[in-house]
Amino acid sequence: MSGILIHEWLARHGGSENVFEVLSRVFPDAERFCLWNDSQGRFDGVQESVLARTPLRRSKAAALPFMPAAWRRLPARDAEWILCSSHVFAHHARFGGPARHAPKLVYTHTPARYVWAPEMDGRGGSFVARAVSAPLKPLDRKRAAEPVAIAANSSFVARRIADAWDREATVIHPPIDAAAFASRSDDFTPAEQQTLAALPSEFLLGVSRFVPYKRLDRVIEAGVALGVPVVLAGQGPDEARLRALAADRHELVVFVHSPSFAVLKELYRRALALVFPAIEDFGIMPLEAMATGTPVVANAVGGTAESVVDGVTGALVHDWTHSELTSAVERAVAAQPEACEARAFEFDTPVFVDRVMEWVTTAIGTERAPASSGAQRP
Repeated sequence: MSGILIHEWLARHGGSENVFEVLSRVFPDAERFCLWNDSQGRFDGVQESVLARTPLRRSKAAALPFMPAAWRRLPARDAEWILCSSHVFAHHARFGGPARHAPKLVYTHTPARYVWAPEMDGRGGSFVARAVSAPLKPLDRKRAAEPVAIAANSSFVARRIADAWDREATVIHPPIDAAAFASRSDDFTPAEQQTLAALPSEFLLGVSRFVPYKRLDRVIEAGVALGVPVVLAGQGPDEARLRALAADRHELVVFVHSPSFAVLKELYRRALALVFPAIEDFGIMPLEAMATGTPVVANAVGGTAESVVDGVTGALVHDWTHSELTSAVERAVAAQPEACEARAFEFDTPVFVDRVMEWVTTAIGTERAPASSGAQRP
């Protein structure tokens, strides 16, 4: 008998999807389930829940109240272990048949922000999220008592797990393909070459979705403080506000929409520093930047404080004031590229795989533990 891998919903891109992709390669014989699969072919052969056959799949907020019930109505299966990749309610998963009694492990990206930390995510302020959060808290805490072991993607999230679920968690930081970012890309399309040629000779970089809670306005303020241009890479509804702020502050800001992997690596490599102001559960992009040798200016609160080493691979900011930003960027740009790259490799994919296998083996016992595999799987 094999195991089962669980994920929330699947999108084309995302840090949790990156974790699920690695888990799928490590455990290629495991069946896989999700609420719905909108990965545009990235993940094939993943079975969907009943919600996938309803209009609710088009609105996560509207589907939220129905997710716990959907996870409790999974089909009968015969499995020796279940591993859930959870950032909302995937840890509620329950199967019929022998799999109902299989030990369940949960790799937690975060307890549902909508429910437990709405102040960190604007979506938590929606009417639906506010209406369901109170009754869902005791249910979510009850379901979190079921797993035989819980892992957290950062110490920051482990503390939230302790507060929300009253459970201890093993910290296993998510993986980064450090070698892929450390390698140079020279084969750019004509359009990509044009984009790169339009960049300032030196700049501070911000990379994320253009949404308010990512605080890209602070990247612009860092550029003002240092008197250097800013490049913002991504896309989203906050772009108009960011453009207006740049105009008001007389700051040169270049917007690069949805950069390709090759262009993203080059943006990291050319930047004086990546400025990452968001309070994140962990934060993969700072490690991507460090893998290219570029230092990071990051928030001292949140998961980024666990990867960025102040004064060695960048700087951590407590108060985003003009004077502290100036000091932080100056401290960051003095970092050695070799130190940044070496730090990124401490979070490389093989490190994650070894930690996960050790965690699973310890939790369910060597006789029942799955064998790791290097086989490729979408």
